[in-house]
Amino acid sequence: MAPDVTTAGGKGSDVMASVDEGAGLPEFVIADISRDDAWVSIQLTDAPGLDDWR
Repeated sequence: MAPDVTTAGGKGSDVMASVDEGAGLPEFVIADISRDDAWVSIQLTDAPGLDDWR
């Protein structure tokens, strides 16, 4: 099954990342705040660290 993927970029995009420490386990969230419903999250314990991205 292919995931739903939308490529966003260029002018008008404002992408940011944060850690949401609300109720439950903390989550790492990446969102394009210039668009509605353009975000993805993963439990913080499952998110790759910076060294993993290099």
